[in-house]
Amino acid sequence: MSDILKIFLISAIILLLLRKRLDIGYVMLIASALLFLLYQMSFASIWKTCKDAALNSVTIKLILALSFIRIFEKILREHEVLTHMMKAVKRIFRNRKVVAASMPLLIGLLPSVGGAYFSCPMVDEATKDTKMSPEEKGFVNYWMRHPWEYILPLYPGILLASAISKIELHKLITVNLTYALLMLITGVTFGMRGVGGVIKTEERLSKEGIWSFIPIAAVLLLVVIFHIELHYALIATVTALLIFYRYSAKAIFSCLKHGFSLDVIILILSVMLFKEAMDSSGAVKNVSQFFMKEGIPILPVFFLLPFITGLLTGLTIGFVGSTFPLILSMAGSTSIGVISFAFASGYLGVLLSPVHICLILTKEYFKADLWGIYKMMIPAVIIVFCGAIVEYMILK
Repeated sequence: MSDILKIFLISAIILLLLRKRLDIGYVMLIASALLFLLYQMSFASIWKTCKDAALNSVTIKLILALSFIRIFEKILREHEVLTHMMKAVKRIFRNRKVVAASMPLLIGLLPSVGGAYFSCPMVDEATKDTKMSPEEKGFVNYWMRHPWEYILPLYPGILLASAISKIELHKLITVNLTYALLMLITGVTFGMRGVGGVIKTEERLSKEGIWSFIPIAAVLLLVVIFHIELHYALIATVTALLIFYRYSAKAIFSCLKHGFSLDVIILILSVMLFKEAMDSSGAVKNVSQFFMKEGIPILPVFFLLPFITGLLTGLTIGFVGSTFPLILSMAGSTSIGVISFAFASGYLGVLLSPVHICLILTKEYFKADLWGIYKMMIPAVIIVFCGAIVEYMILK
């Protein structure tokens, strides 16, 4: 069986299992086992691949980062930090358009499955005196939540892309900033044409509202400005929060138990194992040589591989973990232009995915027509994609 057929078979099985909603950690373990079988790797090679994946410094850093992200989110939720942030935004800006956009933006600062549903009633409240249709409200709530995944190191997708490509996280964030800004611009342009006026509120700007911005700002400052690795930034910030809120030993243990869950550990180990298996089996090298030998243009492949995977799964870590090892090999070297373009392409597929849980929940809350939301999303996606093409050409 040729390498192309083997990779196609494995990719098809990955997509099928993800569509069946099987946890991605177990999916990638199955995919790694298939690689071992199809390439008839010896027990010694399999053992070395597993050991390299488990003991890799990148693996350890990812486990620490994702575990402390979960702890960070738990602390902020327990102390209603986001609620205080939203009240502060209402008091500071009052402009209905700004407030409506800021609700999903603020909720989107913390990665959580289906988090868009939390901001639905807030967007509804901010736009209740407008002529916005359910589809427009749904688009604003869904679209304005998601620019963060391009640039926020609290999201595992960009963290994983940085780890696999070995491009420094702050550099990838800087390049991806273009896509996040384009999402903001298109969100306002296509979804908020009839929104205006002032929101009346009697609430005063509280001390809690002012302080609520500090935890997330601290993490961003440490990573983006001071170039401190994310796991160190999170450990420092979480430690400060535990001291500030005077957590007992029992509460700290509960946080650690929540953060270092088996699912997180399996997820990271399985993705890194799949990456190592793609390399050690020779799959990546052989497929890359095939494309070069046949003279197949690689730019469409850099778009289609992550885009289709993102579209079918609705998962950022899904397209990053399963397609980036191959894309890196085809690129011939670690190119930030290629990785940024592939990430932009894959994430646009995730945004358009009909199985994206945020889209499903938003549609249901506003009782919106899905095609009506898509009619605003498609031109916005095209604009972001054009921006990705331009940036790719510049970086190339």
